[in-house]
Amino acid sequence: MKALLDGYHRMLKRLLTILMGVLIVPVTIQILSRYTGLMPRYIWTEEVARFCFVWMIMIGAMIAVRDKSHFEVDVLPAPRTPRQAGIAGLVVHLGMMVMAVAFVRYGYEFAKFGFIQTSEMSGINMLSIYIAFPLAGVTWVLFLAEKMVADVRLIRSPATEPHA
Repeated sequence: MKALLDGYHRMLKRLLTILMGVLIVPVTIQILSRYTGLMPRYIWTEEVARFCFVWMIMIGAMIAVRDKSHFEVDVLPAPRTPRQAGIAGLVVHLGMMVMAVAFVRYGYEFAKFGFIQTSEMSGINMLSIYIAFPLAGVTWVLFLAEKMVADVRLIRSPATEPHA
């Protein structure tokens, strides 16, 4: 399972890189058309940039959960043993899991709503944007389940010396 999640994580990173490259095109067209007069003003560029940005945010959030690169707030005391670290991690990951499940549940409803809508400017079905939210939730559930298994292993590990 770890190899599958590792591959999925690598694919998400590549997709994020591609989206960042794609975002440069409509933004550059917008700038050139707005300030130089070298090309006509295209209205679709703003929409494409916005759609890329939404996907970049959601994919970045998926990656951040796996990498543990999202922001953290220290609420719990610093753990002194691996067992305490496992318990603290499990508490945090359970809280994150609640949010992930909410994204799956309500994101599904949001995506269903997007299925019946189309973009005014490009005619793109809005499901292509709204599906990012439940997909992020499912991805978070997978990545958090992996982290929770590691937390349980720490909790079950034999007691060792406390770290300073």
